[in-house]
Amino acid sequence: MTIEQRSVGSVTILDLNGRLVLGDGSGLLKDKVHSLAFQGHRQIVLNLGGLSYMDSAGLGELIASHTTVSRDGGRIKIANLTKSVSDLLTITKVLTVFDAYDSESEAVKSFGASS
Repeated sequence: MTIEQRSVGSVTILDLNGRLVLGDGSGLLKDKVHSLAFQGHRQIVLNLGGLSYMDSAGLGELIASHTTVSRDGGRIKIANLTKSVSDLLTITKVLTVFDAYDSESEAVKSFGASS
């Protein structure tokens, strides 16, 4: 898996591409989000449109990332879920933990509405 970072205003966007699975860049997302939180980034959008597959280890990384950022008073929002990732997050009820948006722009705008 690869992660590309960019910013739109005060919102940090992480584009996830590939497979979020055990052993294939395992821990990469958690480490990246921890680093961002340490640097003071509190508004993060995970763009999941490039994810082709996610397993239980990937779910764990999402939850760990959410915990890290929310502990510091921040929020992670997710956008562009593929059908397979959306189904997985729905079945496991992980989707109830995150605010999910159909597009990246909606997710970014939502930070302004909630601030």
